[in-house]
Amino acid sequence: MNLLILVPLLSFYFWRRTGVALGRSALAAAGLFGIAFEFVEAAVVVYLHTAIGLPTGNDGMLEYAPPLKGLPHNLLVIEMFREAATIAMLASLALLGARRARERRAMFLYTFAIWDLAYYAGLWATVRWPPSLLADDILFLIPVPWVSDMWYPVLVSGLTILAVVIASGIAHRDRKVNAAALDIDTLGSRSLHA
Repeated sequence: MNLLILVPLLSFYFWRRTGVALGRSALAAAGLFGIAFEFVEAAVVVYLHTAIGLPTGNDGMLEYAPPLKGLPHNLLVIEMFREAATIAMLASLALLGARRARERRAMFLYTFAIWDLAYYAGLWATVRWPPSLLADDILFLIPVPWVSDMWYPVLVSGLTILAVVIASGIAHRDRKVNAAALDIDTLGSRSLHA
């Protein structure tokens, strides 16, 4: 679990020279999807907590304790499939939104990170959870339960967004430089033939 910090760092390491060819509109669309999908996920979590008897408490704070022990087996299985479906939806967006493997990976990671941050923001806005970045959360149930303080996925997601945005800027800058070089070469060859 602690190795997740390597995802944005290694991704940026491999993207740093040529960047990733994701334009602003692609990043905006992926971000919008991540934010909208987050609200669906946050609502499902609130409904699930209510279904297993963890009601909303005072001041809108979700009475939260990692509920794995009290979760009926059939709900646990449904929750695991819901998580797998979430990953499949985020991967599908990346497959549809980018042509090359490096851009697909970047779009998946970017959308996942936006979704992750927006998920916590959505829970906080609706039920005032998490109370702090030091609160524990169950991040995933597949392949095994991943439990962590909130600050860790927030840090990883923030670094992932930063890595993708910077790598997209590198690719955009390189395209401008290459286009300018092509214009200079074209101008030079025209003057030689004149």
